[in-house]
Amino acid sequence: MTTGVLRNPDFLRFLSSHVANELGANISRVALPLVAVLVLHAGPAEVGLLSALQTTAFLLIGLPAGVWVDRMRKRRVLMGSDLARFALIGSLPLAGELGLLSIGVLFVVALLVGVAQVFNDVADPTYLPELVSTEQLSDGNSKLEVVRSGAFLAGPGLGGLLVQLLGAPRTLVATAVAGLASVLFLSTIKAPDKPPTVTEHTPLVRGIAEGLGYMWRDRLLRMFVATTATVNLCISAVLGLSVLFLAEEVGLAPGIIGLLLMSGGVGGLIGGLSGGWLSRRYGNARMTWLAVVLGSPVGLLLPMTQADWRVVCFAITSMVLSWSAALSNVGQVTYRQTVTPDHLLGRVNASVRFVVWGPMALGALLGGLVAEQIGVREALWVFMVGRLLAFVPLLFSPLPRMRDFTQAQARS
Repeated sequence: MTTGVLRNPDFLRFLSSHVANELGANISRVALPLVAVLVLHAGPAEVGLLSALQTTAFLLIGLPAGVWVDRMRKRRVLMGSDLARFALIGSLPLAGELGLLSIGVLFVVALLVGVAQVFNDVADPTYLPELVSTEQLSDGNSKLEVVRSGAFLAGPGLGGLLVQLLGAPRTLVATAVAGLASVLFLSTIKAPDKPPTVTEHTPLVRGIAEGLGYMWRDRLLRMFVATTATVNLCISAVLGLSVLFLAEEVGLAPGIIGLLLMSGGVGGLIGGLSGGWLSRRYGNARMTWLAVVLGSPVGLLLPMTQADWRVVCFAITSMVLSWSAALSNVGQVTYRQTVTPDHLLGRVNASVRFVVWGPMALGALLGGLVAEQIGVREALWVFMVGRLLAFVPLLFSPLPRMRDFTQAQARS
C-alpha cells in the first residue's frame, strides 16, 4: 500500500503554491474586467478583447513553449512565471496611482500575463512526477484538482468582495501578492530541481513535431485528445449560451442564474475530493472510464430546464459534468505523466493543451450561429448530443480493459 501523497512535505509545499496561484488567478478573473469597466469605462468590445488576450498566448506560443520547457529546470520555470505575473499585475495599481493606466496598458499586461501562464501550465504537470512516485500521481493530481475547483468556486466571490471594499485597482495587489506567495512556497521545496534530460537542442520545428508525433502515435492518448477536443467544442458552445438560455428562454432572476452557474464549481470540487479514493479503490484507468460512463448521458438533462421544479436539471447537469470533467482531467494527466518519457513530457503536455483548447473559441462562435438558426434550446440539444457522442471512440480504445495506467507503461 502506497503512502498518502499528503505525507510528502515537498508535495504539500507544491500544493500550497497552487492554493496561492489559483486563488489569485480567480480573483483577477473578476478584478481585471472590473478595472476596465469601472476605472477605464471600457465598452463590451474592449472587455471581450481583454478576455480573449488572456488566452491568445496559448495559440501563439503553446507548442514552442513545450520545447523550451523541456530544455529548462521545471521549478525555475514555475517560479519565473509567478514572478513575471507578480510584476505585471502589480504594475497596474502603480500605473493607476501615477495616472498612466489606460485600456492599451491593460491589453498589453493581459497578453503578457497569458504568456507567463502558458509556461506555468506546461511546466506544472511536467514537474509533479519529480516530487511524487508513479503510484502517487493520481492522488496528487486529484489534490491539485481540489485546489483548482475550490479556487474557481471561491475566487470570483472573494474578488467581488475585495473590489467592493478596496476598489478594483487595489484588489489587483492581492493577485500580485498571491503570485509572490507561490514563489516563496516553491522555493522551500527540498527535492533538487532536476536538470533537463534533453541534452541536445534540436531545431524548434523538429522539437514541436516530436511532441505532436508522440501524442499521435500513442493510441489511447490520441483518443483522449480527440474526445476532449470535441467535448470542449460542445461545452464552450453550451457555456456561451447558458446565461441567455436561463434569462430569456427559462426566465429566471439574475440571483438564481448566479447560483446555478456556481453549481459546476461544486461538482468539480467533489470530483477532486473523490478522485484519490476512486483511483485507489478501482484503479486510475477505471476511475477515468467511470467518469465517462456516468457523466456523459446526464448532459441531456440540461435542455429540459424550465422555471419550475425542472430548474434542478441545470444544476444536476452542471454538477455531474464538472465532477466527470475533474476525474477525467486527473486520469488523463496521470496517464501522460505515466507513459511519456521525461525528455518529451513538456512537449507532449503542450501539444495536448494546444489541441484540446483550440476548439473552445470555435465552439463559442458556433454555438451562437447554431442558436441563431434553430433557437437556443434546440442548439443546446445539438451540442449536448454532440458531447455524448464524443466519447464513442473511447469504447474502442484500451481504456475499458485497463485498471491502472501503469499497465500501459509495462507494455511500452
